[in-house]
Amino acid sequence: MRIPLTKYGWPQVAVYPAAVLVVMACFPLGAVTLLAPWAIILVEAVLAAVLIWVLMFFRDPERRSPADRDLLVAPADGRVTDIEQVQESSFIGESALRIGIFLSIFDVHINRAPCRVRVETVSYKKGKYKNAMSLESGRVNESNDLGLVRTESPQDRLIVRQISGAIARRIVCETAPGKELAGGQKFGMIKFGSRTELYAPVRANTRCLVRVGDKVKAGLTPLIRYEIRDAKDAQIKN
Repeated sequence: MRIPLTKYGWPQVAVYPAAVLVVMACFPLGAVTLLAPWAIILVEAVLAAVLIWVLMFFRDPERRSPADRDLLVAPADGRVTDIEQVQESSFIGESALRIGIFLSIFDVHINRAPCRVRVETVSYKKGKYKNAMSLESGRVNESNDLGLVRTESPQDRLIVRQISGAIARRIVCETAPGKELAGGQKFGMIKFGSRTELYAPVRANTRCLVRVGDKVKAGLTPLIRYEIRDAKDAQIKN
């Protein structure tokens, strides 16, 4: 049976729970003469909650992405905080729709590919650790950009940006230029609260399927749909 904890969490997924268990075992022995029994039980309950949270943070649920090749699915779990048209010149080279997703400390933190893609570039940037709910965090925080190209029509360029937050201090990215990812395939995570952004070219034949405030799940929730892929499709639909 597969243990539903991500490999991206090592060594924290082993060290942090072990440290909490040691504290839980030693605390009653040292506090028995100093605190009332109810106080010891309360502290133990808090520590147990911390232990459960640590294990839940690194959970890695099984997911099957939609087979529809006209969809771009969410690259992260969380809440949509902003949807904005921007000029993206570093990789896409034209106007792009940016969809920002904030991951709270209670969300699954695995990042997934938005569709079938080939990795063209991976670009890491050092930076600050501002609150990941802020739009500014996408510009000034530590981040990692994946420049992606769809392997199916249309072969648009996309960007998935992993951004550290006020708590996060570790971006994990286990892919490299030249590799191909299936839609919804895992490629990394951001540890302890963060932000993920999807950039896609602005097209007349694309439609954004989410609104600010929506909750999304990586690899499952459609963010953008291609209404018409090419001229042949346009003739059929007309």
